Amino acid sequence: MDFWNLDQAARALRGRVLGDGAVRPAGLSLDGRTIAANEAFLALRAERDGHDFAAQAAAQGAVALVVDHQLPVALPQLVVRDTLEALQAWGRLRLEAVRPPAVFAVTGSVGKTSTKELLAAAVQGWRTPGNRNNTLGLPQALASLPAGQGAAVLEMGMSTPGEIATLVRIAPPDFGLVTCIGTAHIENFAEGQEGIARAKGELVAGLRPGGTWVHLATDRWCRWLADQPWAAEFRAVRVGEREPYGWAEASSLGLRGGRFLLRTPEGEAEVRLRLPGAHQIRNAALAGSLAVLAGFPLEAVAARLGAVEPEAGRGRLHPLAAGGWLLDESYNASPDSILACAAALLELPGGEPVAVLGCMREQGAEATRLHGEVGAGLRTLGVRRIWIFGDHAKDLAEGFGADARAFPDFEALRDDPAGLSALPAGARILVKGSRHWRSERAVAWLLDPLQASGTGPQTQD
Repeated sequence: MDFWNLDQAARALRGRVLGDGAVRPAGLSLDGRTIAANEAFLALRAERDGHDFAAQAAAQGAVALVVDHQLPVALPQLVVRDTLEALQAWGRLRLEAVRPPAVFAVTGSVGKTSTKELLAAAVQGWRTPGNRNNTLGLPQALASLPAGQGAAVLEMGMSTPGEIATLVRIAPPDFGLVTCIGTAHIENFAEGQEGIARAKGELVAGLRPGGTWVHLATDRWCRWLADQPWAAEFRAVRVGEREPYGWAEASSLGLRGGRFLLRTPEGEAEVRLRLPGAHQIRNAALAGSLAVLAGFPLEAVAARLGAVEPEAGRGRLHPLAAGGWLLDESYNASPDSILACAAALLELPGGEPVAVLGCMREQGAEATRLHGEVGAGLRTLGVRRIWIFGDHAKDLAEGFGADARAFPDFEALRDDPAGLSALPAGARILVKGSRHWRSERAVAWLLDPLQASGTGPQTQD
């Protein structure tokens, strides 16, 4: 089944078409500046009214508009009552129309995207691209879900209660995976981690009747979720080193990633993972276990897990000309993820282990304490020196102690002689930080030999 044309979408969404209803968009765009060829522009009313950018979207190549009133733009237009409702309904109805035999949903405080990629590989399924994991991005992705898929893997994120409940109404899954329940977004939850657990539990509550979900056996809040009376109708499977589903004989392969045995009641299979770090072995074991529980053959699952490559910002390694390595984990940061990635850094060969960190966000009243604990944890792990920038840089530096350098923002980190240019040659360097602080700028600086001017780490040709 091809993607819907405007007439088909209008019937599904109870809208009306102005102009050529045979136009068949290949996808929906919510940003007129970045619209791709053959996409329709959907105008949302948010802090800025998307209808004001319809003409820009047309100039950028939009083939149609989805709007709540007719606009003076020479493009076919699908007019609906409410464009947000239409977006979410479009995603939901498209999934209903072409639903694969197995639909998986992945959430968790850390590791969602990497685990989504691992699971999609394991089941050879379509997956939500990038970080389209919220109440806008998920239906936007589903609107162009191709027909004929054997499986779909959907990432579901949240920062406040009720968001995942909305996502599972749009896309009720057959199988669920919760990577972990940590402290990310804790400032938005008066009940602390219990509130976060309840919000993540919205995925479990949204499973189709009799659905199965997996979690780490060591995660106490996931165990708490599984013990809730309402969760009894769903099958919860613990994954761990001493569980029927889990991993054994895990070991680091340094620059080549890691190795483990994926263990299930059906047998064991070796996985040679290209993603570095013990945390990625846990993510792969979760993904592999759920794939086997869903009926996919163990040996094939193990082989497909081993073919996954790290993405930019999520575990990609870059060689440095002076002999060290840059571990790019810049996409986002929480206490658990910073310490897990630092442990992965220490498994790599090379010189002094150091970290360049942007601060964490949405930690609320706990921010000072959590930054200090992360600093102390990095010291305990064996990281030698750290460079931190952001609003809680001094808190993290105080937790780390000697050899921590704090900067108010990235510009100061970049320009101060004691900043990026002072990183030791040959070092193993972890870069990580919250999205707010855009720590990928540090990655770009470190990988640009013109910026380093011969005084700091430089990339190989």
